[in-house]
Amino acid sequence: MKKAVILGATSGIAQEVQRLLIKEGIELLLVARSAEHLTALAADLETRGAVKVAVFTADLANLSTHAEVLAYAQEQLPEFDTVLLAYGTMLDQEQCKHSVQLALREMDTNFISASAMLTLFAEYFEARKSGCIAAITSVAGERGRRSNYVYGSAKGALSLFLQGLRSRLFPAGVSVITIKPGPVDTAMTDHMTKGAMFANPKDVAKDICRALEKRAPEILYTPWKWKYVMAIVRAIPEPVFKRLNF
Repeated sequence: MKKAVILGATSGIAQEVQRLLIKEGIELLLVARSAEHLTALAADLETRGAVKVAVFTADLANLSTHAEVLAYAQEQLPEFDTVLLAYGTMLDQEQCKHSVQLALREMDTNFISASAMLTLFAEYFEARKSGCIAAITSVAGERGRRSNYVYGSAKGALSLFLQGLRSRLFPAGVSVITIKPGPVDTAMTDHMTKGAMFANPKDVAKDICRALEKRAPEILYTPWKWKYVMAIVRAIPEPVFKRLNF
């Protein structure tokens, strides 16, 4: 790994990942919708000794920006070898379940735009016959819980898309990593009561960076305990699961 494109670079997890990557001399292109936050983030990384940090302002939920993002990545980081998709939203479930508009917005951001963006990068890497695509989904996508099924279904759809993409790109030698964090203490979860199950974003970032460097595992649960927690959750019979109030 020498050059990485970070989609959703201002997210809490992405920022911690970037701080680790620059320590290894990785050149970065940061993409997010806030020019102000990108400028501040790039300046911070350069102060920390980054070799190269380019930025591109785009609302990735808007599909019309995607071709420009890829073109700029090819221009600023020729032959880049890694892309990490780290953006998403978690709208209020109570509002989403009563609003078609909000539910669709959650789907559009977390699944539709993400899969569209990764389709373009998949074409690029497939033609080169090398590279790595990684995307942050969520353990919430493994079962439809009453408390967050709109968000969870979007993340679950993205995980399924990544599974198919991994199969498609395998013959070309391109790695596809599905990153499934449990709850993480970031701005996205500020509205939630934090408990012992919430992870520090720095610890999650370390797991992600190891996976990017090794191009493995294909499915990364972070922290690692969630691999076993979710195995138990998946095993709960549906008649029992639907009665659980969580």
